[in-house]
Amino acid sequence: MLAQRVLSLNVGAGKIVLAEFSIKSGRGAPELVRYGQAVLAADAEGDALGSAIELGLHSIMAETGIRPGPVLIALSGQTVFPRFVKLPAIGKDKLAQMIESEAEQNVPFPINEVIWDYALLGSAELGEQNAVIVAVKTETAKVITDAVSRAGLNPEVVDVAPMALYNALRFNYPDLDGCSLIVDIGARSTNLVFSEGEKVFSRTIPVAGNAVTQEIARQFRMPHDEAEQIKCKHAFVSQGGVYAVEDETLENISKIVRNVMTRLHAEISRSVNFYRSQQGGSAPVRVFLTGGSAVMPHMDAFFREKFQTDVQFLNPFVNVHLAPSVDVSKVERDAFVLAETVGLALRRALKCPVEISLLPPEVVQKITMRARLPYFIGAAAGVMLSLGVWTVYMNKKADLYAAQQQQVEAELAKLKGMDAGLQALVKLREADKNKALFVESAIGSRFGWSRTTKALRDSMLPGVWLVNISSIRNPDGQITGLRVVGQAFKDNLDEAERKAKVEGKTATAVELICENLRKKTHVFGGEKDDVKIAAEAWVEPWLKEFAVNVTFAQFSSALTKKDAPRAQQAVRK
Repeated sequence: MLAQRVLSLNVGAGKIVLAEFSIKSGRGAPELVRYGQAVLAADAEGDALGSAIELGLHSIMAETGIRPGPVLIALSGQTVFPRFVKLPAIGKDKLAQMIESEAEQNVPFPINEVIWDYALLGSAELGEQNAVIVAVKTETAKVITDAVSRAGLNPEVVDVAPMALYNALRFNYPDLDGCSLIVDIGARSTNLVFSEGEKVFSRTIPVAGNAVTQEIARQFRMPHDEAEQIKCKHAFVSQGGVYAVEDETLENISKIVRNVMTRLHAEISRSVNFYRSQQGGSAPVRVFLTGGSAVMPHMDAFFREKFQTDVQFLNPFVNVHLAPSVDVSKVERDAFVLAETVGLALRRALKCPVEISLLPPEVVQKITMRARLPYFIGAAAGVMLSLGVWTVYMNKKADLYAAQQQQVEAELAKLKGMDAGLQALVKLREADKNKALFVESAIGSRFGWSRTTKALRDSMLPGVWLVNISSIRNPDGQITGLRVVGQAFKDNLDEAERKAKVEGKTATAVELICENLRKKTHVFGGEKDDVKIAAEAWVEPWLKEFAVNVTFAQFSSALTKKDAPRAQQAVRK
């Protein structure tokens, strides 16, 4: 019996999971054949994220034996922008136009900078049609699909994790009554997915496992990586109240976890209220836990206590098969990170309740070209046959041009000799230019750092002080910019923002500092990408710390391709 091979990839904030499924002819349920996972760096973004995904995929495929092929991808909920809208029951053409208008109004970015898609939910009742609109920034989708392509896989669908979870739930638990709530606790965010009949609603909350790690690192004054290891090894949810724990450190860690989970529960409760009031939904009668951070001990007991309802772990393999070669005990341990890959595989096994695809246009074109390739081959064969007829005729004429070709080659040899002399002169000219650039750079470097520090001081707002300045280097080892860390009291920041508001500016104090760095000095680049906020957090309720990455003017993104190599060469010399 022939079987279809399906690869599904879940790209989370902290790790990636690649799974291979097999779908046999005549059977709707996929079968898990093999899978693997790889951890991503906590601060990976942009090109760094793409490199991390590529390396992770190579590692997984080498370890598991998964061969390259077409792949379905799920993006993390925190990278996409879902909007759930109600529309009148009208014709398909007008409905598509109305959905496009809704997308332009609801997506928080210019519509030409995003990839978006929609799915109709259920059937139109009472004169209304529900729809979900999902958008992702084009550059975010391209970073991921480009990395996947470099690893040897061919992206065919770009789904979103919450909808993949919803499809997995509907397939494995088809007879649920009332409202079910999936709580997917990941590394940086928690996805909530409400499922009630044919109604679906999702929301992403920025409270998850990484919040526990940050609190452990802050309270115990230790590096983030060390705090993450302690969390994975020892963390559990405190039961609350007075109880005996032999190790005081473990007791403190458990209380940290409970405090963070209490914050998460408060956010979930607000989302439930929003779902009931704005979406016309009901209160959840059951909760399914999943995600990498949901497996901390006593997590189910904590939410059972808070929700006062049935809480269980989501099992994505109730109706999904396991191949005989799969280690069942390992799947039981890892089931909490496999639900999204199951939901993706179902896209190839059957018609899913919600189907979204956010493929970049370039990838869509490649898929279209691959589909048309057989027709192109047939057309090429016809052309080659026609050319064969002319070959005999052209061979006869070739002899007539042989003598002329010899003359042309002789002239060409003379010209090549002249070209070699010209190339030597060009090299001498470039050498003189490089020396001039070196002298120019040396003269400018005498006062470079003093100008830099003065520019930093002049750009700070009143009451802001710097606590650390470190260099940023490119892969060639050049210092291309600085990472500036500063602190300020809340009162000073509020006063700066108040003055800015009086002047008609709606910006935070840190954004005002970035604007000063871009516009009030010539040391740093003036483009938006040249000065970016790297991080900001309240160290204390009255004290904020922030970090800003700034790029030197000679490495600014505004440099033209012609000028950039000269500027870089001057710095390197």
